[in-house]
Amino acid sequence: MKKINGYFDPPKILVLGFAAVILIGAFLLTLPISTESGKSLSFLDALFTATSATCVTGLVVVDTADTFSIFGEMVILSLIQIGGLGFMTFATFLFLLLGKKISLKERLLLKEAYNNISIAGIIKLVKRILIFTAVIEMLGGIILSIRFSFDFPIGKAVYYGFFHAISNFNNAGFDLMGDFRSLTNYVDDPVVTLTVCFLIIFGGLGFIVINELYEYRETRRLSVHTKIVLMTTVILTVCATILIFLFEYGNDKTLGTLSEAGKSLGAFFHAITPRTAGSNTLPIADLTQSTLFLTIFLMFIGAGSGSTAGGIKITTFAVLIATVWSQLKGKEDVVLFRRRIELQTILKALTVAMCGLAIVIVVTFILSITEKGQNFIVYLFEATSAFGTVGLSMGLTTELSPIGRVLIIFTMFAGRLGPITLGFAIAKRRKKEAYRHPKGNIMIG
Repeated sequence: MKKINGYFDPPKILVLGFAAVILIGAFLLTLPISTESGKSLSFLDALFTATSATCVTGLVVVDTADTFSIFGEMVILSLIQIGGLGFMTFATFLFLLLGKKISLKERLLLKEAYNNISIAGIIKLVKRILIFTAVIEMLGGIILSIRFSFDFPIGKAVYYGFFHAISNFNNAGFDLMGDFRSLTNYVDDPVVTLTVCFLIIFGGLGFIVINELYEYRETRRLSVHTKIVLMTTVILTVCATILIFLFEYGNDKTLGTLSEAGKSLGAFFHAITPRTAGSNTLPIADLTQSTLFLTIFLMFIGAGSGSTAGGIKITTFAVLIATVWSQLKGKEDVVLFRRRIELQTILKALTVAMCGLAIVIVVTFILSITEKGQNFIVYLFEATSAFGTVGLSMGLTTELSPIGRVLIIFTMFAGRLGPITLGFAIAKRRKKEAYRHPKGNIMIG
C-alpha cells in the first residue's frame, strides 16, 4: 500500500479497519460458544451477521435471540458499538486511557471518520462523543429496562433494555425478541415506541450536531450544517408520519385495528426507523405499496453526516433540492440559510447521490437474477435497506442465496463507509492535472 507523507491514506485505513473488525467478529461468531445449540455457525452466516452489526444495519439471516448465546449476543453488541462510533473513536479512547499522545495521523483519521471540516478540536469532540453516547444509552437503557420489567424477569429486562438502547442509538436495529418479530408487540406502547424513536433520532443527527446543540447555551450559534440537519429531519419526519398514517389507516394488517393513539405511534415509529435504524413495530411485508415506496425513499436518504446512520445523508439531499430550486428560479447561487453553498460541495453531493443510486440499481438488478420468485419491489427494498444500513426487510434476507448474501455484505459495507470513502480507498491517489481541456457546450434538457 502506498504511503503519502509518511502515513497511509485515511480512506484506506478506515476501509481496512472496518474490514478487520468484521473479520474478527465473524471468527468469534463461528465459535461454538457463540450459539445456543453449541454448534458452529457457518462462516458466511457469521460474516453476514458481523458485517450487519459492524455496519449498524440490522439485516439478519438468522434470528439473533434464537440463534446466539449470551456470548454471541455480546459479540454482536460490541460490534454494533464499535461500528456505530467508529473504530478510530475506540482506538483514541484507549490511547487517552494509556496517556498516549494523539498524533497528527490519528487526528486526520478522526477528521475523515466524522467527515469533519478540520482537525481543530477533534480530540475534544471525541471525548464529548464518548460522554454523549454513554449518557444517552444509559438513559435509554434505564427507561426500557423499567418498561420491560413488566414483561420479563428483572435480570432479563435490564439486559434487554440496554441491548435495545445500544442497538437503536447506533441505528443498528438488532433485537432480542425472537422469531424475527422485532418490536411489533410494542406497536402501540408509548414508552417503548417513543424511547426507541428518540434514541434513533439522536443517533442519526450526528455527533457534530449534538455537540453544537450542547454548546448552544454559550455560543448562541448554530452552523449551517446543523440547521440543515435539524430542519430536514423535522420536515421528513412530520411529512412521513402524516403520509404513513394516511396510507396505513385502513390496513388491518398494520394500523387498521389500532386506536387513534396507536395509529399515530405506529406511523411516527415507521417514519423514524427507515433513517436508518431497522427496528420495526409494523410488519414490513404487510405494508401498502405506497408506504413501501416511501420507506425506500427514506432509506436512501438516511440521516445526518458523521452519525451512526447510512444513506446518502440528509445534507446531501437538502443541497440537491436547493440546487434544483435555484436552477428553476434562475438564480446563479445555491443558498441555504442565507449562506452560499460552494460548487465543490454541490458536486460532492451529486457524486454521493449518483454513486448511491448506481449501487442500489446494480444490486437490485443482480438480486433479480440470483434470487428468484419475488416481486421487483422486494429486490429494490432489500438493496436500498442494505445500502442505507437500515436493516428493514420484506422477508428476502433469510432466503438469500450464497451469492445474494455476499452481494448484500458488500452493499452494507459500502453503505456504512460511504461510496466516496470507498472509492478513494480503491482508486489511486488523485493527481493534479497538468493541463485543462477546452470547454465544450452540451444541450441539457
